[in-house]
Amino acid sequence: MSTAAVSAVRVPLALRVAIGVAIGAILGAAFGSEPWLFGIGNADLGPLGMLVVRALKALATPLILFAILDSFYKTDISARNGIQLALVCVVNVTVAMVIGLLILNLVQPGALWVGKLEALAPFSGKAPPSAGAATLSPLENFAAFVPSSLLDPFSKNLVISVVLIGVFFGAALRSVRASAQGSLAEASRQFEGFVELAYTTLTRMLLWTAEMMPVAVCLIVADVVGKAGLEVFAVLQVFFFTILAGLLLHALVWYPLLAALCGMSPVRYLRGALDPVVTGVSCNSSLATMPVTLRALAALGVRERSARLSACVGTNFNNDGVMLYEAMATLFLCQALGYDLSASQQFTIVLASIMAGVGIAGIPEAGLVILPLVLTAAGIPEAMVVIAIPLIVPVDWVLARVRSGVNVLADMVVAIAVDRLDRVGGRLA
Repeated sequence: MSTAAVSAVRVPLALRVAIGVAIGAILGAAFGSEPWLFGIGNADLGPLGMLVVRALKALATPLILFAILDSFYKTDISARNGIQLALVCVVNVTVAMVIGLLILNLVQPGALWVGKLEALAPFSGKAPPSAGAATLSPLENFAAFVPSSLLDPFSKNLVISVVLIGVFFGAALRSVRASAQGSLAEASRQFEGFVELAYTTLTRMLLWTAEMMPVAVCLIVADVVGKAGLEVFAVLQVFFFTILAGLLLHALVWYPLLAALCGMSPVRYLRGALDPVVTGVSCNSSLATMPVTLRALAALGVRERSARLSACVGTNFNNDGVMLYEAMATLFLCQALGYDLSASQQFTIVLASIMAGVGIAGIPEAGLVILPLVLTAAGIPEAMVVIAIPLIVPVDWVLARVRSGVNVLADMVVAIAVDRLDRVGGRLA
């Protein structure tokens, strides 16, 4: 069979991931947490699957740096582009928060949990990951973006810090190139070639690693299904479906509508986003999905500079999934505790959720890590936080992956909108 024929019958990544999920679920249900092959059980498979996710995150962070540097060499990222990016991100997060507030205030789902948090405590899962030095203070978060070492952001996946380094470095490179002469000009051209080579190589490595996601998902799902009990899902279904409804409404109604307003068919947008979303859901990271997202945007006809600006430079500001989750989960638990929140108190929760989404992206399980801080900002007693957070850990495994899928869709629709605004602005100019 020819190479072209093999390519034509290649199974799509989305279908391969779905097959991996099915096989993993069967293994988990069949064997639970008991060893089933040479003393190896489902609990041993999860850590193996996570190795692929770790590799994706490790490669994605330096890719952002080289993508930004390459963009500075090849494209003109103007102040107008930055304003366009900020405008689209603000509109997106505003819509997300309106959806969350409407669901929680009109339906009042948290009221079904009133008086039950203490009774639900026995179903609490493992302790949540520690928030460490995370904070909701804008000044402290801004200060944390400036690294004490150039290597620190890459080892800790501090995306905003990497973006700041890339923008600063890229601007300096462009300034040097503009005035360089003789040997310095030649060195600048050689370094430009190195940046392009590094960007292309890292992209190739990430795409190869992404091909392993179906296997990784199979192993992780087998581990999770083998450990999880069904009782906890029955107890938590009100919380789970409330958050899920908000995330899906924002992702599957607003984003396609915004794409349509920008001249792209919603069906084309969603179909083009399928592989990136499946990859993001599989590895629970919109950051690790970036090369697949860039490839999908190129296939949709989005210009490279708009795609890189949105998916690389603006990735921390496109975390609508995390921001919406924080706000909805906090308001839900406030209702469960019988709090009657005023409009200003709800607005405080919204601001805290937005700061959380911008400030801690790149941290594994970021939404769950920062939730205790947002709950504290809402005035929930520490004793209730201790009960509530471990309680929602079992369903957060699913919700975290939905959040990542929403963030991927946000990266894509922001790129589409920025590209549209840039084209219109160019014609008017």
